[in-house]
Amino acid sequence: MFADHIIPFSFESLPVRGELIQLSRAWRRMLRGHDYAPAIRETLGHAAAATGLIAQSLKFDGAITMQIQGQGDLRMLVMQCTSDLELRGMATPAPEVNATNFSELIEAAHCAITVDAGERPYQGIVAVDRDSLAGSLEHYFARSVQVPSHVVLVSSDELAGGLLLQQTPGQPIDADDWHRLGLLGATLTADDFADAEAIGLIHKLFNEDDLRVFEERPVVFRCRCSKRRTEEVLRMLGEAETRDAVREQGRIDMTCEYCGRRRSFDSVDISRLFADNVVGGPSSVQ
Repeated sequence: MFADHIIPFSFESLPVRGELIQLSRAWRRMLRGHDYAPAIRETLGHAAAATGLIAQSLKFDGAITMQIQGQGDLRMLVMQCTSDLELRGMATPAPEVNATNFSELIEAAHCAITVDAGERPYQGIVAVDRDSLAGSLEHYFARSVQVPSHVVLVSSDELAGGLLLQQTPGQPIDADDWHRLGLLGATLTADDFADAEAIGLIHKLFNEDDLRVFEERPVVFRCRCSKRRTEEVLRMLGEAETRDAVREQGRIDMTCEYCGRRRSFDSVDISRLFADNVVGGPSSVQ
């Protein structure tokens, strides 16, 4: 399989910049331990590619989080990518999934994209298109960000990929040229990503245009779960509830929904955990 990376590029004679993302190892790691229905898996792959493409443009240390919530077969999807292109994601389906495509998955759904820059995160609401996540994002870029864009997203069991083309703000482009680029991008399939290196795919797509291709950036799967964060969840549940659970089950198992790592806590762990919350008093009383 090819390396996981994003390749930025621009058109020499057109006010358009582009990015192409190719995911294999990170995508397959994200699927490990999950048995998603085909429509859920495809949407998760599209979200992985899209979030990576958006994160590539961050000019500061931070993260992009895409979250879809609904009342249909897809109850929740969360995808996060940092400015260092560290990617993780998961989906929560309904107990029974009958949907076969995106439009059937997203009943009463809404999508939010959060840009976390530290103290002042910004959140934009994406109107969920009934046809595709790519169409929803094109609408978001045009209406909320005022940047006309072409978005193409593909995925299979083995890979996820995508293409983002955006007009340079303040620089007009001929409508026919913009339409032509969109048609070329729309021809991309998962098979194209499986059969070619990303840089070769860019030149194959836009062989009639002069391109400037920039240095590729690697993308990796990385979960940010930790023992400390798991302990914080248990503290929020409260001492009485956690002790009751340990008495009933012998231990508490906490599994990260992103990476599948399981952490176990027995009665000794719980005693230590809540003892750490006790503030010591003076050593003597006058």
